[in-house]
Amino acid sequence: MRTQKCHGRVIAALVGGTALALAVTGTASASPSVRPAHRAGPDRQVLPARDGWAAYGTGTTGGAAADAAHVYTVTTWEQFKAALADGGSAPRIVRVKGLIDADGPDCASFAAPGYDFDAYLRTYDPAVWGRTRTLDAEPDDSPEGLRRASAAHQDAFVKAAVPANTTIVGIGRDAGFKGASLQIQGVDNVIVRNLTFESPLDCFPQWDPTDTADGNWNSEYDSAVVHGSTHVWMDHNTFTDGEHPDSTLPSYYGRIYQQHDGELDIVKGADLVTASWNVFEDHDKTILVGNSDSAATAAVDRGHLKVTFHHNLFRNLVERAPRVRFGQVDSYDNHFVAGEGYSYSYGIGMESQLVAEHNAFTLPAGVKAGAVLKKWKEAPVTAGDNYVNGEPTDLVAVHNAQVPGEILRSGAGWTPVLRTRVDRPQAVPGIVDHRAGAGHLR
Repeated sequence: MRTQKCHGRVIAALVGGTALALAVTGTASASPSVRPAHRAGPDRQVLPARDGWAAYGTGTTGGAAADAAHVYTVTTWEQFKAALADGGSAPRIVRVKGLIDADGPDCASFAAPGYDFDAYLRTYDPAVWGRTRTLDAEPDDSPEGLRRASAAHQDAFVKAAVPANTTIVGIGRDAGFKGASLQIQGVDNVIVRNLTFESPLDCFPQWDPTDTADGNWNSEYDSAVVHGSTHVWMDHNTFTDGEHPDSTLPSYYGRIYQQHDGELDIVKGADLVTASWNVFEDHDKTILVGNSDSAATAAVDRGHLKVTFHHNLFRNLVERAPRVRFGQVDSYDNHFVAGEGYSYSYGIGMESQLVAEHNAFTLPAGVKAGAVLKKWKEAPVTAGDNYVNGEPTDLVAVHNAQVPGEILRSGAGWTPVLRTRVDRPQAVPGIVDHRAGAGHLR
């Protein structure tokens, strides 16, 4: 047994294997340098006690304790990256004003000398290259080597490293980023709020002829990545493909030229994350919690990837809302609105322990409730008090009845208690649809 203070509350936790029990007593209070959330402006608000996994232990305060010298208001991508780089690990607040373009001038500006996409298409056409060899061993002066060099130029431009003890907050209703990729990597205590993220458009996807029987174009750049970081709160943001939905993308070799990756990925031993009141919309592969089944990844991820999703709107997505490996994920009071091309919402992956409760699902005609859950690996899931099209639905039972050969087990083996308000699932669409996303921060 170990005892830790969390924003004035005492949390006693017994962690053994995959089970967890928590008891919370006392009265919330703030340290002298951080004003309580109900009195602070949005840039100095902290994660409330018990508000999901990011409240566990030391809690999540971001840059709330920043002094005046470490409060920045930025309107350009260059200013934003400079603000993140200034001041070391001192608490900082970065206030984003307006829509910041992180795309760069155009794709041609990132291209390495000699890169020619038409030459790339001719060289790796499956009729010429075949479908059994990857491109990984191609030399630097090959079309694939020049693609790698071009991709490295874009990578350096669109990614922004977020340091510890940072709050990034949009000012007003129209703040955000076009084409940015926030890298929250190897740090603790980060808050990101009230921002719209239009997905980065990968200028140089890689062709992999061995990815499925038909091959695939694979892209980089999630809008936000939580990589090996702890105590991260993502709140009241909107994630979207914006002006470049997949329907606008061309096809080559008979496969869509996929230029989008994820909207939010939580990977590589990341832990203690709360995603609340966000909108995730108009996207294919949306959220990963854990990115691989490999033994090397398992050694890093086991015992981590504890994530809470609550009061989020998942709208017009294809899959991964989220897909879970290894982690103890609590997903409650979310609204899932399926659209064209819908595949599934929750992906049940390697050693995952998903609790999905009190959620609402709006499915169109022709989409059965059994599709909400997708079994990738043998793992238990708790899925109680969920409503589909206004009717109470046992998601595990209906999945097992409607999806031949995919039998899921009930009972994730743990009971979440790090929750604040829990709304009835019947009320969730009316609450979440009107209050989630950027521009709705109170």
